[in-house]
Amino acid sequence: MIIFVLYLRGVLTINYNTFQMSKRDDLIEKYAADIKDKFGESADMDLLKKVTVGLGPSIYNIDASKVSGTDQKELDTVKNNYLIKKLGLADDSKLDDAIKTVMDKYGSSNRNKYRAVIYYKLCQHFKKASVYNK
Repeated sequence: MIIFVLYLRGVLTINYNTFQMSKRDDLIEKYAADIKDKFGESADMDLLKKVTVGLGPSIYNIDASKVSGTDQKELDTVKNNYLIKKLGLADDSKLDDAIKTVMDKYGSSNRNKYRAVIYYKLCQHFKKASVYNK
């Protein structure tokens, strides 16, 4: 806890400011740690934050915040809703290959594959960070 004391014109004001991270910031830090742990690289925090914010409230839902690497319906959602609609990529086999590559690197034994991390890695793979600069 940080305490600021202001003395002005005979009035003593004490302001108790605690610098707590928001829940979203906590999740972004968790995703960055996951990228470091699973992919062996430091995250581009600016891009990771933009991708996470772009996911909206789904990051707070336990089920929606993760992607099952074995559920074809979920993989199709990643392909259609993110790669095609959000990133504007054409539907071809390169999209499926990229998703498979990211899922393989994330690890088949890893049950917690965060949607934000997968979207971040796919955005990097296709060099589409500019989509978030609008």
